[in-house]
Amino acid sequence: MPESAQALLVLACGALAHEIQYLKNLNHWSHMEIQCLDAELHNRPWMIAGKLKKKIEQNRGHFERIFVAYADCGSSGQIDKLLSEEGIERLPGAHCYSAFAGEHAFLLMSQREPASFYLTDFLARHFDRLVIKGLKLDSHPELRSTFFGNYRKVVYLSQTSDRSLMQLAASAAKFLEVDFEHVHCGYGDVETALRAQIIAVG
Repeated sequence: MPESAQALLVLACGALAHEIQYLKNLNHWSHMEIQCLDAELHNRPWMIAGKLKKKIEQNRGHFERIFVAYADCGSSGQIDKLLSEEGIERLPGAHCYSAFAGEHAFLLMSQREPASFYLTDFLARHFDRLVIKGLKLDSHPELRSTFFGNYRKVVYLSQTSDRSLMQLAASAAKFLEVDFEHVHCGYGDVETALRAQIIAVG
């Protein structure tokens, strides 16, 4: 490993970039480097493992440790298969929603109302770009019922207390014509997992 290299590389979903950078700055994790994949891969989860593999190959040998800040994220086990082969850990859970809320708390929420659509700070901020435009609902509004007709509620899992994001999340629920609920989660298992990686590299 080059002497100038940092100890820990975090390969993260772009949807977590702001939160991970915030935690890095807050905790003075100066020996952690962050590289992000495009958040729009959320709409193409079958591509995530291949993109991660390229990043791992590019950085192998340049860091003491690599951590993947993805959950399964709809990859149908492809991410886990790759990371098992590489000996690399990832965030716990099926997706970032459970990572922020905590797996047990998220399980209870999803059991209480299975037909929920979840937003984080990032998704509330970029709902228009990633959901409305990303799924072409702006040009084909008839697709809204195709994609979201079975949902009954938007649940906003907030990381911060930001009134403007709260308004955006509520507007998303209004657009989808469903109920709205807010649950403040903070950084949950994302922070816990990153802290464990920092401890592991000393």
